[in-house]
Amino acid sequence: MTLHEVVNDPVVMTPCDPLVQRYLDHVRFEKRLAGRTVALYTLDLEKLATQARQAGVSLTAVEPGHIRRWVAHMHSSGRSGRGIALILSGWRGFYRWLGREGLVASNPVLDVRAPKAAKPLPKALSVDDAVQMASFNAPGNDPWLEARDAAMVELLYGGGLRVAELTGLDVQASEAARGWVDLSAGEAHVLGKGSKRRLVPVGAKAVQALLAWLRVRDQVLPLVPGASVAGASPRAALFIGRNGTRLTAQSIWQRVRQRSLQAGLAAPVHPHMLRHSFASHVLQSSSDLRGVQELLGHANISTTQIYTRLDFQHLARAYDAAHPRAHLKTGGSGGSK
Repeated sequence: MTLHEVVNDPVVMTPCDPLVQRYLDHVRFEKRLAGRTVALYTLDLEKLATQARQAGVSLTAVEPGHIRRWVAHMHSSGRSGRGIALILSGWRGFYRWLGREGLVASNPVLDVRAPKAAKPLPKALSVDDAVQMASFNAPGNDPWLEARDAAMVELLYGGGLRVAELTGLDVQASEAARGWVDLSAGEAHVLGKGSKRRLVPVGAKAVQALLAWLRVRDQVLPLVPGASVAGASPRAALFIGRNGTRLTAQSIWQRVRQRSLQAGLAAPVHPHMLRHSFASHVLQSSSDLRGVQELLGHANISTTQIYTRLDFQHLARAYDAAHPRAHLKTGGSGGSK
């Protein structure tokens, strides 16, 4: 049943338990909560009343052990941690109200927490796919766009830059610059999250791609007025569009996506996926978690540790493909015993 059906179904919207009904009247008329919120409370509290009825206890006799058991049942039935947290929030408010009414001595939901939702693994390309995209060259593409997009991909994958760090790069170092690339030193100076500056190594392939881009970059600039915008010239940006202004993050997302499809990758790629790929591949090769943390500019090592799970997945796939015990034979006699 959808929420719209719940809101418009008088049977569902009329709880059978009088305490639940009193509480819903309280939040509807005294707290003046929105109809949608009241509908969700109705569903969640009916669930609570049903669980209590099946356990043979009244709502005022529910204990923390009951709540934990019902949470475990919801979790094992496939309810997400976020969904359970929302249900518990509704239950907690109900028992808080019962306490103020003098109907319960303590709140049985107070110290019960929903199971933590597993953090999804970042999406990363395989090494082959990443190299295929970085080395892709379409002869039919506009040479100017091709040079620019190739340089952007090389920096995103070769340096693990965030897209905001990429858009902030200028051609030259200056006091106003958020970031720049020192080609002679093979380093990118970027301004990351929390306005923290860091140095990122720029590999030989990225340097080559940047030099190729800089040779053609200024072809559009004579057509652009030299007026400054907010005190900064649009000509300062390293990566510009046809109008000579700094590329936006949205434009870079679109160009990276288009390039990945042109390169023949099965799924479209976004800039942050190239950053994830950089981190995963460096960790696979070096096993230096602290080093990867510095390269990515993570404030906490726990943020970087998620890439160890990607690394383990890589090892598991290698094991499945290569180890003689990875695949058990199911047919035949298996030889003499």
